[in-house]
Amino acid sequence: MYVVTAITGQVGGVVARKLLADGKDVRAVVRNAAKADEWARQGCEIAVADMRDAVALQQAFTDAEAVFILLPPTFDPSPGFGESREVINAVHRALENAHPSRVTCLSTVGAQAHPENLLTQLALLEKTLGTLSLPITFLRPAWFMENASWDVASARDRGMIQSFLHPLDRAIPMVATADVGQTAAKLLQEQSIGRRVVELEGPRQVSPNDLAAGFAQLLGKDVRAEIVPPETWRAQFLAQGMKNPEPRIRMLEGFNEGWITFEREPIKGQSELDGVLRSLVERAV
Repeated sequence: MYVVTAITGQVGGVVARKLLADGKDVRAVVRNAAKADEWARQGCEIAVADMRDAVALQQAFTDAEAVFILLPPTFDPSPGFGESREVINAVHRALENAHPSRVTCLSTVGAQAHPENLLTQLALLEKTLGTLSLPITFLRPAWFMENASWDVASARDRGMIQSFLHPLDRAIPMVATADVGQTAAKLLQEQSIGRRVVELEGPRQVSPNDLAAGFAQLLGKDVRAEIVPPETWRAQFLAQGMKNPEPRIRMLEGFNEGWITFEREPIKGQSELDGVLRSLVERAV
């Protein structure tokens, strides 16, 4: 039995579909049973568990050959990342007691980086779950290409995308969620010993100007990228309702300054940027 958390999300859904295609039995962990109908129809066993509930998670993980863990994202964490720590501790307890044969966790590029930033939540995940006495793999993907979904309307309606990444011609590693899910499903099926880290990027690095050019080609109009001045970030995030924007600001600084990066040579995904952007534009119509 392969257990998949966050199955209703983009990455978790890809993991589950790949496992099912490979003929594996899949148990879908959902917080709300009403959202499980699609997966039940595809043949998944359903387990209802909140990611903060160690007892329910233990039941979901029992008798598992492998478990896929995805930490629910917290984009506006409280100081100290208390929300994520609660989930991480519950997952640790559940895995320790259920003791599946192996685990694959979705982490992030730069999980090893300092200073503290928004991605530190995944560093805490690696540190805590890395103490378990079972084979565990941490998959560290690059910046998701699908983050460009926030730019579709602006590119279409205004011929412009705003970029927190700069300079505009500087390319960074990016990857499609399809490649992340496919890779995670592959890692779940591999026998391994102890703790390992696998880093993942797309076929080529991508700059903000590349994103603008991609939108321009798809939309048939000029699209330019414009830098969001760093001195305005905090005020903008607070105006959007964030209470603690500093971790997000430090994360963006980390990408722009280059200290959020890979620790070793990443493996390569296959999905190209134009295909991802095309899908985003088509869904926005």
